[in-house]
Amino acid sequence: MMIFMAEQAKGTGNLDKELEALYQPKAVQQKKTAAKAASTKAKAPGKSSTKKKAVIARGKRKRAVARATLLPGNGTLLFNGSDIKMMKPDVLRELVMEPIRISAQAQGLASSSNISINVYGGGRSGQAQAARSALAKVLASASGEGLKSMYMQYDRTLMVDDYRRVEPKKFLGPKARAKFQKSYR
Repeated sequence: MMIFMAEQAKGTGNLDKELEALYQPKAVQQKKTAAKAASTKAKAPGKSSTKKKAVIARGKRKRAVARATLLPGNGTLLFNGSDIKMMKPDVLRELVMEPIRISAQAQGLASSSNISINVYGGGRSGQAQAARSALAKVLASASGEGLKSMYMQYDRTLMVDDYRRVEPKKFLGPKARAKFQKSYR
């Protein structure tokens, strides 16, 4: 209660408005939101409100999780905030770029949009494979069914996450299935 009073004393009057909105009937709230929407449309008559929304997809491989976001733009491809051309080693960069190089439709879509891929967890190879899957999924969802079926024919792991995980280590051995060597002499 003391925090609420201290916040109000600082001059945040929005709390009163929020509490008032909570206790108003729903019909009154709907009228207010309709009035606000009508006023925003009246303010900008020349501008159309048809913005293309972002397309988001997720890819996973082992412990790595990648999120790809596709927005209309000029064809930049970012991997964890930096340009994909800066990614080393080159083999992993080519692996991530594989969904774009498969078809002309994917190349056209990638050149007319900005794609950002954020990856966390796992190792470098797992991250590259997760990013590859996320990139393929975001391109397929932005283009339609044709690209999705092409990816499924080319390589199923582009569209379907690999569910395999490392088996936990057991006792009596160095790994999950291997056993320690036994010496008879």
